[in-house]
Amino acid sequence: MISHPEKVLFPEDGITKGELAAYYEAMAPIALPHVRGRPVTMERYPAGIDKKGFWQKDVSKGMPDWLKRVEVPKKDGVVHYPVITDARSVMWMANQNAVTQHVWTSRLPHLDHPDLCLFDLDPIKDDPAEVRGAAVDLRNLLEDLGLPSWIKTSGSKGFHIVVPLDGKAGMGVVAEFANTVGAALVSRAPERLTLEFKKIDRRGRIYVDTGRNGFSATFAAVYTVRAKAGAPVSAPCTWEEVERGEVAPQTFTLRNMRERVAAIGDLWADMSRKGRSLTRPMAKLRRMKEAT
Repeated sequence: MISHPEKVLFPEDGITKGELAAYYEAMAPIALPHVRGRPVTMERYPAGIDKKGFWQKDVSKGMPDWLKRVEVPKKDGVVHYPVITDARSVMWMANQNAVTQHVWTSRLPHLDHPDLCLFDLDPIKDDPAEVRGAAVDLRNLLEDLGLPSWIKTSGSKGFHIVVPLDGKAGMGVVAEFANTVGAALVSRAPERLTLEFKKIDRRGRIYVDTGRNGFSATFAAVYTVRAKAGAPVSAPCTWEEVERGEVAPQTFTLRNMRERVAAIGDLWADMSRKGRSLTRPMAKLRRMKEAT
């Protein structure tokens, strides 16, 4: 049961809490395989996205007994993360006015061994053509390393490029690999790309964010809605769509996503079955680095 379904969460678009919940309910069958077992941080907007919201990762109090949680140690205690296990847990989060689900790159019970390596291309300015070019460059570099990659819109300003892993490499190894790939990519086009975290230091360049691969780091889940006007969705797309310039970071929305899925299905459906080892790619990457 969704409380106050009439509450408007996206005032510019008239999108209500009920409409948000209906979207998540409709998308659950294809979204669940991608998010099940991953700790979640909820981005909540009880008064709508035009008002101040907050991020919540600890659900130690006032939560239903059936909600799956996982205890993760932190410096001064423990965080009780919620974990999506089924459509009911998705709907519970929607009822908390959680517009966006941010998830780990690893799943229970192996939180120290990611099954994804993720790169977040984050431009300063709204330039879909430039960020599409950077995404293709990253795909080509990963192909040179023997790794296939999948892509999704971020629902914000950029794209997320994902490599499925076999789960054998530890979190630290995956993070180091991602950082080294990011550095290699930036070295090929330093005038367009950067690893600088602070926006003031980027000087208009696209930030190649590899920090999503650390322990407890998160990324916007596939098929999640972003807290922006138009209710854009972080959605899978094809490399062909990217190369033809048919897709921008906010092309897909809460109101057009179901029609797209009905027409083409889940573009990431087979991704989890194609997890790769990083052993050989890391060796190739070292040789590339030594040759430069």
